[in-house]
Formats: sequence, C-alpha cells, structure tokens
Amino acid sequence: MDLTTIKNPSFLKNKSIEELELLSEEIRKFLIQQLSETGGHIAPNLGVVELTIALHKVFDSPKDKFLWDVGHQSYVHKILTGRANEFSTLRQFKGLCGFPKRIESEHDVWETGHSSTSLSAAMGMAIARDIKKTKEYIVPIIGDGALTGGMALEAMNHIGHEQKDVIVILNDNEMSIAPNVGALHSILGRLRTTGKYRWAKGELEGVIKKIPGIGDKLSSTSKKLKDSLKYLVTQGMFFEEMGFTYFGPVDGHNYEDLFETLEYAKKTKGPVLVHVLTKKGKGYKPAESDDIGTWHGTGPYKVESGKIIKPDKAPPAWSKLVSDTVLKLALKDERIVAITPAMPVGSKLENFQAQLPDRIFDVGIAEQHAATVAAGLATQGMKPFLAIYSTFLQRAYDQVLHDICRQNLNVFIGIDRAGLVGADGETHQGVFDIAFLRHIPNLVLMMPKDENEGQHMVNTAIKYDDGPIALRFPRGNGIGVQMDDQLKEIPIGSWEVLREGSDAVILTFGTTIKMALDAAEKLEKENISVKVVNARFIKPMDTAMLNDIFKNGKPILTIEEAMLQGGFGSAVLEFASDHNYQNVRVDRIGIPDLYVEHGDVDKLLDEIHLTMEESVKKIREMVCNK
Repeated sequence: MDLTTIKNPSFLKNKSIEELELLSEEIRKFLIQQLSETGGHIAPNLGVVELTIALHKVFDSPKDKFLWDVGHQSYVHKILTGRANEFSTLRQFKGLCGFPKRIESEHDVWETGHSSTSLSAAMGMAIARDIKKTKEYIVPIIGDGALTGGMALEAMNHIGHEQKDVIVILNDNEMSIAPNVGALHSILGRLRTTGKYRWAKGELEGVIKKIPGIGDKLSSTSKKLKDSLKYLVTQGMFFEEMGFTYFGPVDGHNYEDLFETLEYAKKTKGPVLVHVLTKKGKGYKPAESDDIGTWHGTGPYKVESGKIIKPDKAPPAWSKLVSDTVLKLALKDERIVAITPAMPVGSKLENFQAQLPDRIFDVGIAEQHAATVAAGLATQGMKPFLAIYSTFLQRAYDQVLHDICRQNLNVFIGIDRAGLVGADGETHQGVFDIAFLRHIPNLVLMMPKDENEGQHMVNTAIKYDDGPIALRFPRGNGIGVQMDDQLKEIPIGSWEVLREGSDAVILTFGTTIKMALDAAEKLEKENISVKVVNARFIKPMDTAMLNDIFKNGKPILTIEEAMLQGGFGSAVLEFASDHNYQNVRVDRIGIPDLYVEHGDVDKLLDEIHLTMEESVKKIREMVCNK
C-alpha cells in the first residue's frame, strides 16, 4: 500500500487482521527509511504501530479524541491521518511537526511536547462533553514513564473520584527516554507478570454462578471473594484503588487482543485503564536492543548498520563538557551529588553514573521533586548539581523560587539546551529561563562564550557557597577552542571586553558572541568602531562596567538568544532607568513575543531577525542618528 495515498483512518474499518499486519510492516519500513534521513523519535513510534492502528480501527477520530502524551510517538497517527507525504519535511523549517499540532490536522486535538499532561486535558474534555451532552470517547495514550509524573497522578486521582468516562491507554514499554525508576514502575512490573486480572475476575464469577442451587446467591455476595482475588493476583491493584476499571496486561502487538480489550473498554462505564505492553523500537534491531535510550530520538542514521551519522572530530558536546567537569570535581569533593529528572543520557551523565553510582539520582519525570530534593541536600551541606533542560526547568519554577532561592541554598543548576534547539520546536525551545529566573532574589545566572569558559564556570559554580547558581549552556557542540588544563574561578558578576570600540557597544553572551564580533568586524569596514562585551553574568550584572559604558554616552545594543520581554536587555534598560541614564540610546535584539516553531536554528534566527545583518543595521542606525 502506498502510505502517501492515505487521507483519513476510515479505510481501516474493513481491513482484516492479516491486512493490518501487512500494513504494520509497511509503516515500520516507511518510518525506518524516512527517519534515517530526517532524524526523529524512531523507537517510540516503532513500538506503537499496532496500538495506533487498533485505536483508529476501533474508535472514530476526530469525533473520538486521542491525546498523545508527550507526543513523540504520534508519527503513526500522522501517517494514518493523511500526512505520510509530508514526512520528508519532518521537524524541518516550515515542515511537519514532530509532535501533535492542532493546525496540522483535525485529528490532533491536544498539543504536547512535555510529558504527563494528557490525563488532565482528557478530564477537561470529558467534563465539556458531559456538559454539552455529546457522546464521544476521550482516549489519552500515556507511557509508563510519563505516568510517574506528579501531574498525571493528580489527574488520575480526579478522574477516579469523579468517575468520568475516560479510557486511558497505558503504553508500557518499560522505558521512556531512559530506564524508568520508582515505586510505580515496580507496580507495573508486577502487573506485567500477573496475566489478565479482569478476565480472571469475570471467569470466577461465571464459575460461581454455575454452582447448582446456590450459584446465584453466592454470585450476589461474592464481591469480597472477587476483591480478594484482586489483591492476590495483582498485589494491591493500584489502578482499581484509584477508581479505574483495569484491563490487561494486553499484548500491544497482537491485534486480536487489542481489539477485544478496546471493545470491552468502550462498553465499560466510568474511568478505564487499558494496560498495553509494547516493545520500544520493534522491527528495527538497533532500536530494539537499545537499553539506555540512544534510539529514543536520533539524528540521521544508516539503515543497514544503525550507525548514527555524526560529524567527524566535532568539539565536545556541551552536555558532556559540563557533566564531565562536574564529575572531575566530584571525584575530589564528596559533597557533590548529581540529580536528573529522567535525562541521564541527554544530560550526558553516563560517566558520572559509572564512576559514582551512589551519588547520582534519577528521580524520573518529576522536575518539581528533583528541584526540592536538591534543596534538601543543600540544607545538609551537600553540593547538588541539578542537570535539567531549560524547557523542563519551567515545570519546577515554584520549587526553584520557593524551595531553593528563598532559602538561599547552595544548589548548582545546569540549564541544558538553553536557547533555540531547532527540530523539537516550540515545546522545547529553551528561551524563557532568563525571563523567569532573573527576577528571583539570591540567584546567580551565567552563560559562557565557549567551552573553555564553560568549564571554568562549572568550577565557579561548585566553589560558590553563597547561594544558588545556574549555568545556561546550549544544545550541540562547543566551537573547538583550546581548553585550559587548570580550572579557574571567575569573579561573580564580572564581564569581559572582547573588542574595544569608540562609536557603539554591543552587550551579549553565549551563542550570540560570534554574531556580535562578526557585526563589529563588518562595521569596522564602514569606519564604525564597536566595542563588544561578553556579558557572561546575566545576574548579577557588572555594574561597574555598565556605569562606565553609560557614562561614555555611546549607543548600546543588547543581543540575546532568549525572550526580549523580561530578558537581559530589559535588565540593562532597568539599570539605565534606575541610574537616570536618560540620554543613552539602548536597542535590543532577541526573541520577540511569540513561540518559535521547529526547524534549522539558522533559519529560525533569520526568520525572527536575530542575525548579524540585523545587528549591523541596528548599530548603523543608532550611530548615524545619535
């Protein structure tokens, strides 16, 4: 079957199981080939082929609502809803999004990218359905990793209490981005070995009814006996105690089992949880055999060998540079402990885990918990390193503000993927952290210009004992500078002049340093002399240098790969206002008031006019019109 001819899922209704099995093979081949060229979340999607087909056959999307938690496993759904012909553009500029996107299709009813949100959204949709007295099914699909998130458990508690008709599909592949951890994961492990509890309970009732003379009477009073079976067979039956009718475990690659179970779920009143066992990466050996999460999401790769295509002799990845420097210091300082919310691979903490396994803690998809665990450690004289992506740090805002910074605790926050991240798009762009952290008292916030300064900032953060300190660093690799052998401490709040100039000043940091230097070089050819400052401490700023710059009276341009509103440029304007520098022009370049979608970072920067050319234009205008 030519998958690009699919317009909607209705064609599945009359397909036999044999035909669906052939379709499954075709979809897997298509995904393996297409993603080898574009990259993407291959293992999660290979694991849900049969499950997605079964859902679309049994239910009627878009009337029935599918909510894909996290959303990185929605590629099969996209194929079945008419988007296969767009897969060559997957995660590319102006192309197909790697997550559900409401403007792409009426079948995408909920946008995701962060985990554990689907159940709460499903509850909202169920409430709306019941108020409007419509009849659609609400079907969130959530993974075993995402189910450990606190928000998902809060939603389960509410759904179970209200007894709303919601059919939760638990896609249990025993692994999210990294191997799952925690007590709930252990509960799921026990459930996997118990067989079909719901079936056993029904069969018991049938046997009781067949007892001559007393069967009906026993059946009507057998609730205690059946509940005893529940505890015997499933060791507590966590989901039933939460108010859900539990079906499973079900083989997520067996169509007969899937159809039978989903039909039972449709006929059951109140909240239902269908526990489906799947194999992440199924159908592609490199992804199937992955036990650490490498194939959760990749760049392009060679189909035959599974070798991921990477540039030769690239500078070190930022995540690895930071984590390895922390490890280097931790080997000499027993206070240092690493914490990650389910991202040991993404944050490149494998070396730390191998060498200091008792001092690294993966808390699962629980960013709030991770932040407060770090705070608790700090109260006891430890030096916790909280490794977390910028986009996921958003989820722990209150814990950073209330638990870490308010108590002025010595927590080192490594803010990974700060700035634009590209292909993962608007849910993952790390552009908000400056705006939501800068106003918090006690916090130091910094970003290095290159990997050598980065290692020194890690050392500075570990040695800093006056409160919380955060280091922003981008996705990808460093720029290939010479690394110092000895680590240094950088004075807190100190900036450095990278280039002298007499006509204007650029204040910037991190990834936009090169942009500023290139702009200054270009303007030099026009006889415009520009001073470039590495404003490496976003908070506190170098007030002594700022006073000198403002007193000089030359126009100032701030550049940041972050939101303009509440960002670094705003801090410079606040400084000018507070110190009554009214006659100095300050212009800002950064990310405007919008969500930046997916695509190549250079193309995204060009689209929002965060470029060297725009910097030149701004400086030229300021100097000529001063």
